[in-house]
Amino acid sequence: MNKTIRRASVFCLLMVLALLVRATWVQGYQAKALADDEHNRRNTIAQYAHPLGDIIVAGSPVTGSKGTSGGDLRYKRTYTQGELYAAVTGYSSQAYGATQLEGIYSDVLDGTDDRLKNPADLITGKQATPGNVLTTIDPGVQKAAYEALGDDKGAAVAIDPKTGRILGMVSTPSYDPSTISGTNDGDAWKKLLDDQEKPLVNRALRQPLAPGSTFKLVVAAAALENGLYGSVDEATKSPDPYTLPGTRTILRNENASAPCENATLRTALQYSCNNVFAKAAADLGQDKVKEMADAFGFDTKKLDVPVRAAESVYPTGMDKAQTALTGIGQFEVTATPLQMAMVTSALANGGELAAPHMVSSVTDGDGSTLEETGDGESERVVEEKTAEQLRSAMVTVVEEGTGTNAKIAGAEVGGKTGTAQNGVDNSNTPYAWFTSYAKDDSSGKEVAVAVIVEDSGSARSEVSGNGLAAPIAQKMMKAALER
Repeated sequence: MNKTIRRASVFCLLMVLALLVRATWVQGYQAKALADDEHNRRNTIAQYAHPLGDIIVAGSPVTGSKGTSGGDLRYKRTYTQGELYAAVTGYSSQAYGATQLEGIYSDVLDGTDDRLKNPADLITGKQATPGNVLTTIDPGVQKAAYEALGDDKGAAVAIDPKTGRILGMVSTPSYDPSTISGTNDGDAWKKLLDDQEKPLVNRALRQPLAPGSTFKLVVAAAALENGLYGSVDEATKSPDPYTLPGTRTILRNENASAPCENATLRTALQYSCNNVFAKAAADLGQDKVKEMADAFGFDTKKLDVPVRAAESVYPTGMDKAQTALTGIGQFEVTATPLQMAMVTSALANGGELAAPHMVSSVTDGDGSTLEETGDGESERVVEEKTAEQLRSAMVTVVEEGTGTNAKIAGAEVGGKTGTAQNGVDNSNTPYAWFTSYAKDDSSGKEVAVAVIVEDSGSARSEVSGNGLAAPIAQKMMKAALER
């Protein structure tokens, strides 16, 4: 064999070896990545080749599937009362992917989760019968929240304090996920994206805003836990008006005639005295307030219910004046409705915070449990005595103070109102907040609720936590106690 032929043969052999190595690499190492690639249409075809599993509320599915005509996607997702449950389910779209529970449990719902398969299915790769996702949502609480929010822009969350089960979660304006579940829904999708009210944003979990005076509960807890004051009925050292430390800026109270000078924590919560809580925050210092806020769940980067909530933030690196402003839930303090519901849930539960969750279990197509979310897993936030005192003061807020619209006949109801500044120099319509709890001693039922109304269309002078948010919370709590 001459030299040229020998070289050509060696070169060809090397090319064949290179191809074999590449093929082995693709089949052995890159197969899964290629199979899972979002641009691999085979995945979408397989996902919608059969009816999907369902998301269940109180034993009934709030999702479904229906056959399509034409194309290679045989079924598409449908929703029962889609707008009512959109903040829970999210959407599953043939064109735009999936969000929230639809996205988190997509493998279970489309039958590709390995836990659904028997040994033969694992070997052959056969798609199994889809599973279902069972939620903790109570339809009565959900409906009460949705109807009470109505045309308002806002959100509401209800939690069972003992178990952490999320009983209701609503964000308005809402949308119907059915309108974007197919492949030819571009106009509906664009309309949702262009809507300035952002209906696709889950305000209950994903939009932290200034909590205003509802944050005073956290400051009051810090004051009691750190011994700044011995009880909610001990007089504080709080001048009225109060000048922010190191400045000439006077912090006034909303109600100029309220008895806020040296007021007790009970009275300060009852009348929502800014001077008392701003001074308390400054006296405690940012580290102690932050420690208390973090115990309630602030500054948690991975709060999954199982949908991940946005981080609620208590800021750092502040001077004393800025720390004082955080005492009234302003400066750079932000919170989601879920977070403020967690605050009142912990206080209602004797100072222990049960982990919030809205999925109770995941099952296969036959109803056998694949995974179960345990109730009652909790962490102590404040001492039981502190929680008891703050509940007592919150009852005073509802019975005699700024939260009277939350009263429920025959039930113990405690709450805290909030009106948070919005925009530079409070140039925009303020946010109306209310966070509360209710207990029915005869039935043993309890609930904790947080509501924010970002915009109701009301005149600026009519915006208040008691006027706008408390009536919504009242309807949700009443529905929860009657469930």
